[in-house]
Amino acid sequence: MTMFGDGLDAAVRKAFTRPAPKSAPAQMRYLVKQLKGTKPVAQMLRISQRTVERYVKDQIKKPRPDLAARLEAEVNKRWQPQIRTRARRRAATTDGIVIDTRARIGYTAPIGSTDEDRLRHLTVALPPRYAARLFEAQEQGATEQQMREIAAEGLKEMYFQDNGRRAGQLEEVRFTDIEHLEFDL
Repeated sequence: MTMFGDGLDAAVRKAFTRPAPKSAPAQMRYLVKQLKGTKPVAQMLRISQRTVERYVKDQIKKPRPDLAARLEAEVNKRWQPQIRTRARRRAATTDGIVIDTRARIGYTAPIGSTDEDRLRHLTVALPPRYAARLFEAQEQGATEQQMREIAAEGLKEMYFQDNGRRAGQLEEVRFTDIEHLEFDL
């Protein structure tokens, strides 16, 4: 996945009310319950149905590293879907999203004046419309560059233009070389 996609998912996970199952047998039992059987779980994880049954019965407790990663990813993808939806909806309609980033950021103004790109550490609250656009782009499988452009527009409006109070002629904000990126709902 992308840096933006992973960051948005991590922000949504902070809204969970209970932790996801940690042990492999508990994760396997959760998936069997969600998918209503051991066969669909086995097909999804690319293992045998008998192996799934052994995990469910606690006969196997420690999976191979590649299976452990797939198992954890599938559980996290399905964990608390209603809370995940509610958190996204709240961010997209009322609360907005906070972006904390350390990246190379600069801008271009119409007369040719520029602020050369420089490393900045910004923590900016973006309004709900940007949260909605980011989540929508993520759902549609947008590229890293498209998500970066949406975030750059939000930074342009909220940080550089101070929500329309200054720098009205600003043309472009460049948002590159991201060292750190974190979202909070």
